[in-house]
Amino acid sequence: MSEQVHNRLAVVRAERKVSRQALAEAVGVHYQTIGYIERGQYNPSLDLALKMARFFGLPVEALFSLEPFQLLTDEFYGRNQ
Repeated sequence: MSEQVHNRLAVVRAERKVSRQALAEAVGVHYQTIGYIERGQYNPSLDLALKMARFFGLPVEALFSLEPFQLLTDEFYGRNQ
């Protein structure tokens, strides 16, 4: 059984105004795969995670983690620390 990979994909997509379809086409997968990843129903391969990070111009660690991400408001404004 593989460990869940947490992600910020939906947040980053919304910030950049990128649709699931556009991201999927850019990285070579079906748009439903993006939805499965965002909901935590599917862990991306290393290759796919790196392609998505490259698409957004971010380090892969900004999109994916083995630990749950803090809420962005907590991370940037110091709440609940």
